Amino acid sequence: MKRLALLLLVLVTLTGCAAIPTNTQPKPIGSKDNKSSNLPAAPEPLPNIDPLTLVRQFLEATANPDGEYAAARAFLTPEANKNWDTKNPTIIETGFSTVPTTAAPQDKTQTVLLQGKNVGRLGSDNAFTSLLGEYEKAVKVERNNENQWRISEPPNGVVMPQNVFNSTYRRVTLYFYNPEFTVLVPDPRYVVIPPATSIPTRVTELLLAGPGDTTRDTLVSALGPDTDKFSDTKESDDGALEVNLTNVGKDLTPEKRKQIVAQVVKSYSGVTSSRVRVLVDGQQILPDQRDYRPSDVSATAGEALLALNSNLQGMLVADGTVRSLTDGNPVKGPAGAGAYNVVSAAQSLDGSRLAVVSRSGSTLRLRVGELEQDLSEVDLSATTLTRPTWQLSSGPKEPGAEVWTAVNGTSVARVTRSDNGSWTAKGVNITDLERFGMISELRLSRDGTRAALVIAGKLYVASVVRNNQDVALRVPRQLQPTILGSAVQSIDWLSQDVLAVSTNLPSWPVSKVYTDGYKLDRYSQSNLTVPVSSVAAAPARQVQVVDPSGLWSASDITDVWKSSAIRVPPGTSVFYPG
Repeated sequence: MKRLALLLLVLVTLTGCAAIPTNTQPKPIGSKDNKSSNLPAAPEPLPNIDPLTLVRQFLEATANPDGEYAAARAFLTPEANKNWDTKNPTIIETGFSTVPTTAAPQDKTQTVLLQGKNVGRLGSDNAFTSLLGEYEKAVKVERNNENQWRISEPPNGVVMPQNVFNSTYRRVTLYFYNPEFTVLVPDPRYVVIPPATSIPTRVTELLLAGPGDTTRDTLVSALGPDTDKFSDTKESDDGALEVNLTNVGKDLTPEKRKQIVAQVVKSYSGVTSSRVRVLVDGQQILPDQRDYRPSDVSATAGEALLALNSNLQGMLVADGTVRSLTDGNPVKGPAGAGAYNVVSAAQSLDGSRLAVVSRSGSTLRLRVGELEQDLSEVDLSATTLTRPTWQLSSGPKEPGAEVWTAVNGTSVARVTRSDNGSWTAKGVNITDLERFGMISELRLSRDGTRAALVIAGKLYVASVVRNNQDVALRVPRQLQPTILGSAVQSIDWLSQDVLAVSTNLPSWPVSKVYTDGYKLDRYSQSNLTVPVSSVAAAPARQVQVVDPSGLWSASDITDVWKSSAIRVPPGTSVFYPG
């Protein structure tokens, strides 16, 4: 009897393991691509509910994704159940409506109008993409043999109210490398929460699939294209999270192994607090260390390349001069002495170089050079030039060698330094952006892989795609269009995937906006007056803003804005290196 019980236990365990999904769709453990007739049974809807309530409860039932949304499928007719596609959920605002159509209701069939506002959609890569406008779908219902209403024509795919999405999905941040393999870059995705124990396996599957759709031509993976799971990602007996891979490639150099470890460990840093053990075919990938924490891979992740020197406290442009944010005094050299009539400026990440936009009559010029020395005038003149922004340098403490600006609102120039020390302007392909309008702000992320832009007052993020000497901004996405609208004034990068955004909206003077567009957080409104014309942000720095009354700072979204002792005139702009 004991042997029989043990055998049954083993069979049950093996059956459970076989149900783990192997694709990258946001499905829970236990979901399969088999037909709906094989799905587990779900509780029937309450008896005698009306068509409007039926459709509403159908959407609410998507909160349970078990059995490929078996709970929601219980609201469908058998034919609709067979054809319903559950991939790529569409998210609508929580306050949706179900209303009768103008057509006279029938005894056996009716049509319910599902109305709401779009929030976004999950793509096949499990990344969020914003959607604009109203959502409206005619949902047909009919009575079944038990005289109960069931949905015969559901919406295409899963339509999920935002509150249901928030409770069903979790944001995870994967990491991939920039093309030079010098720094890891966040690539956020969303995975189904229940059961929580299967989240690590889902993260591994997404990591193996590579960068998302918007970053596929921008980021690269240390994991080769044939890399697969050797076994499911799970916690070992000693508490470490084991990520067991196979087919990672032959003749891996020690440097490539370190890059794999860094990419994997960083991708699990928001998923687990446990040690991460990276294995290849069951064996540890590096001989000198078995388990890792995020702090162990900071060097290979390129964190030193992005970190700002503690001595670089930021600068101001006021009354045509560049000044220190520490005390408001002019910086040394011509830029601080007023020789250039500076309109805006940017300091390189290492702090050694300065780019300024200078005014001469109605013409603007870009000047670039060493911080406290004469700045070379670039062969680039315009009526408008956006505040300069520096591209990532080649190594820690290496001076920046490329700076960008938008020219006359209609083109983007990148100015590069040649071996002889001259600075030359080259074009950036912005064909994907031209239909949106005039560019008034442009900020490169400090890892150099994304660009944030203000175009016609709206906030966009685009991917920086480099193909030898050809550089383009691709896949532009508007962020938070419903709240921010066309009111954006100034932007800066708070971290690699979060922006600080200022507006002329009294209810949203400054906010944090996440680059996938799903979330924004409002900073305190206390003490600020709109428009907030300039914002400066950077990791481990206070956010600095300028409004009509002066210069203000805050460390967190809950902080009351603190007035600076530095008095600044109207039109002042503030900036950190980058």
